[in-house]
Amino acid sequence: MKFAHTGRRGLRGQSGFSLLEMLAVIVLIGIVAGIVVNQVGKNVDKGKWNAGKAQVQKLAMSIEAYSLDNGGPPEKLEDLVTKPGNAPNWKSGYAKESDLKSPFGSAFGYKKPGEHGDFDLVFYGKDGKSGGEEYNADYGNWQ
Repeated sequence: MKFAHTGRRGLRGQSGFSLLEMLAVIVLIGIVAGIVVNQVGKNVDKGKWNAGKAQVQKLAMSIEAYSLDNGGPPEKLEDLVTKPGNAPNWKSGYAKESDLKSPFGSAFGYKKPGEHGDFDLVFYGKDGKSGGEEYNADYGNWQ
C-alpha cells in the first residue's frame, strides 16, 4: 500500500498547535473572560443601586403611613417593625426587618425632623457612606 505525499511534513510530521499558539489562545480567553466578568459586575451594581432607590420610596411610604396613624414620623426606622411605646395607633406591617437594609447590606440614613421635610431617608449607595459618585452616590426621599 502506497501513501500519497501529503505536504512538506509527510507522514512523519505531526500536525496540531504549538505550545505558543495554545498559550496565546488561553491568554485571549482570559482577557475576554475578564471583560465579561467586569461588565456583569457593573450590571449587578447598577441593579442593586436602582433597587436601593426604589426601596427608599417604599420605606418613605411606610413612614407616611405610620405618620398618618400616629401623628408623626417614627423616632427611628425600627419603629416601623416593632411597636414603640409612644404609638397608640401602631399597626403591624409598616415594614419588615429586611426592608431596613439596603440591597448592598448597609443601613439607611434616617433623620427626624429632616432638613428636607418631616423626615429624611437616605440610601448611601454601594459604599454605605455619605457622598460618592456612580453606585456610591447617595439618594434621598426628597429627590
